[in-house]
Amino acid sequence: MAALIEFPADDPERALRFWRELLEVDLRERGEGEGAGWVADSDGVRVGVHERGRGPGDTASLPYFQVADITSALRVVEDLGGSIVHPGEHWAICRDSEGTPFALEAR
Repeated sequence: MAALIEFPADDPERALRFWRELLEVDLRERGEGEGAGWVADSDGVRVGVHERGRGPGDTASLPYFQVADITSALRVVEDLGGSIVHPGEHWAICRDSEGTPFALEAR
């Protein structure tokens, strides 16, 4: 399972420098359809940085997990006692049964 961990940043240039140097990766600007910010692959995990906003994924780091069918996965989240914070067709932000935020991404 591929995963993405997204880090919101008050100062994107400072955050890019931090993650680039710590992980020794080249965070590139995202392309068409990838959303805003920068992304890199590091040891099988995608790491993303984006400017902090006011949305549900903008308060702390947010792990993304790929799923084959986002509609079915969102149903399972609710069946297991989790909640859907921001539904979407390609990405959705959720909370687990303990209130911890995470996101799902359609493959």
